Amino acid sequence: MATAEALYLIPAAVLRNLSDKLYEKRKNAALELEGIVKQLAVAGDHDKITAVINLLTNEYTYSPQANHRKGGLIGLAAVTVGLTSEAAQHLEQIVPPVLNSFSDQDSRVRYYACEALYNIAKVVRGDFIVFFNQIFDALCKLSADSDANVQSAAHLLDRLVKDIVTESDQFSIEEFIPLLRERMNVLNPYVRQFLVGWITVLDSVPDIDMLGFLPDFLDGLFNMLSDNSHEIRQQADSALSEFLQEIKNSPSVDYGRMAEILVQRAGSQDEFTRLTAITWINEFVKLGGDQLVPYYADILGAILPCISDKEEKIRVVARETNEELRGIEADPAEGFDVGAILSIAMRQMSSEWEATRIEALHWMSTLLNRHRSEVLVFLNDVLETLLKALSDPSDEVVLLVLKVHACIAEDPQHFRQLVVFLVHNFQLDHSLLEKRGALIIRRLCVLLNAERVYRELSTILEGESDLDFASIMVQALNLILLTASELSDLRDLLKQSLVNADGKNLFLSLYASWCHSPMAIISLCLLAQAYQHASSVIHLLVEEDINVKFLVQLDKLIHLLETPTFAYLRLQLYTVLLQLLEPGRYIWLLKALYGLLMLLPQQSAAFKILRTRLKTVPSYSFKEENFRRISSGIPYSQYNYGGGGGSQILEEGDLNENPNSLDMHNGINFALKLQQFQQIQKQHHLHSKSQTQSRFVSSSSAKDVQIAEELKRSVDLNRPPSRSSHRGLGQM
Repeated sequence: MATAEALYLIPAAVLRNLSDKLYEKRKNAALELEGIVKQLAVAGDHDKITAVINLLTNEYTYSPQANHRKGGLIGLAAVTVGLTSEAAQHLEQIVPPVLNSFSDQDSRVRYYACEALYNIAKVVRGDFIVFFNQIFDALCKLSADSDANVQSAAHLLDRLVKDIVTESDQFSIEEFIPLLRERMNVLNPYVRQFLVGWITVLDSVPDIDMLGFLPDFLDGLFNMLSDNSHEIRQQADSALSEFLQEIKNSPSVDYGRMAEILVQRAGSQDEFTRLTAITWINEFVKLGGDQLVPYYADILGAILPCISDKEEKIRVVARETNEELRGIEADPAEGFDVGAILSIAMRQMSSEWEATRIEALHWMSTLLNRHRSEVLVFLNDVLETLLKALSDPSDEVVLLVLKVHACIAEDPQHFRQLVVFLVHNFQLDHSLLEKRGALIIRRLCVLLNAERVYRELSTILEGESDLDFASIMVQALNLILLTASELSDLRDLLKQSLVNADGKNLFLSLYASWCHSPMAIISLCLLAQAYQHASSVIHLLVEEDINVKFLVQLDKLIHLLETPTFAYLRLQLYTVLLQLLEPGRYIWLLKALYGLLMLLPQQSAAFKILRTRLKTVPSYSFKEENFRRISSGIPYSQYNYGGGGGSQILEEGDLNENPNSLDMHNGINFALKLQQFQQIQKQHHLHSKSQTQSRFVSSSSAKDVQIAEELKRSVDLNRPPSRSSHRGLGQM
């Protein structure tokens, strides 16, 4: 009925021309249709107008014929123009078929759809806003249309729609944002340009709060920074710069949601994206205040890798941001998660970049200083991370690791735990002891007091069951003690062992563990000026002790005797030479040094060095009367309690039966000390024999198996063939 009524209203020629293949005929028909609709509008006959619209929609815009669809579109535009101010009430009928035509397979139909909607929009202006989301979605697709003419038409329509939106008070940003957020993930460059254009336009409208919805499309904008098109990157960067400026001037910003996005983008493969993200983070740290406190850990996780970025600009901004963040003294009560920050710092300790590892350590140190109790909750994890870092190839990293270690070890119980962990690590990884041992021990001595460190190490090593490791560790500690400038005060204290209570206590605390190495004991005695004891130890050495390792250590000691560390010892030899005030006072020093000389291979450089030094001492220093005189007149030189025997073992019962044999000086029972040395060395000898026997048995077993197999093969080869074998051969 409605269709028939519309056919009655519109002349047949107009309807025929409306679907003509020629554009001019369709245009003229549309003009006549416009006049008809004007008359109906003036008469207020909207039912007939509705009938005309339905006719154009059903018979033309949805027709399978392309020319009919084109005519229907131009006809709907003509109807809207004819309605003028009354068009708004018919938009629900007019606009949907036009929007539907945007996806038509025929590019010319799509073109005329753009033209039609353009003319409709010009007429209805603000009333058009109710269809904005559908129109925006259609334009978004048309912006990437394969036909250049369609793209051009879409651009014209897009500009008009932007003008309408900017002047309208009916536009709903809340309804539009979900659509924008969905479209921001599109990769097509034309669509991206279209989206950035709309974001920029909407942000320029004072009444539209785009900043409030920035978290919804911020990630999409950052994604565009790595686009292949320079123009798109530039447009996205310009939009982001504008938003960042607005953030600086805005009193209310949702920093939290955006911080999560920035953290992700700071790890982008694209340099420009990383730089922009880290720049934003830098500003957020300055502006965010309490809002950002819960996100500090995530932000730190983004900053630390960027500190080692290959791009200098990124490194500079990252360092500045890192310092800014570390300068903020946040309270755990306000949401500052110490554990999360600490976890990030420990995780970054495995970074391949030195600068990042260094800053991670600075954070661990800062957290310890500010939130010690919270950090110590994770002590085991922290120590494990730090101990692994002691193998770091960077000396600076190792020194910082030790600084953090020292900070933890301020508490006595943690100091003990640190040293135990350290010794355990050395035991598991001997290369760590070889490569980093000296640096680690020396630095800890500076940070934690050398005497305290050495006493604790000695206590641990005294009860060490792994005798081989104990010996190696003591040798390393002894060499550090003799050579490190940081331990000069410790050496000075040991020199006072025979006259000073503190020196004596230190000597005694080291002695037990130093017994694991004969050369370490000899060095300790020379350092403590316990020359008679050194001489006794040397005379107690047996064949098992004089091995290659021992001779290497002895070689080092002889060279060390020529260094400033043992200048006092050389001066004491000079006193012997002068034979003035105290003739023969250092006879035991001479005896000890001659004992060492006899242990050295004659062709070695160390032998020549020591022999040259000893040649300066006159031979009459060893005359019987001098030796007798100093043995009766000088304290701590009464007896050679070693008895001069090369392998004599002092028994505990012998000492009990003859108390006078106890050699005491400054409260040190050297006879008992010598017995302690012998007992520990006896354990080493037994251990060495056990290892040798095990290797021999293992080697013998392998040889026995090999011989048995060879005998078996020999028997098989010599055995005569069996009868069955003969039969087989005969049959063959």
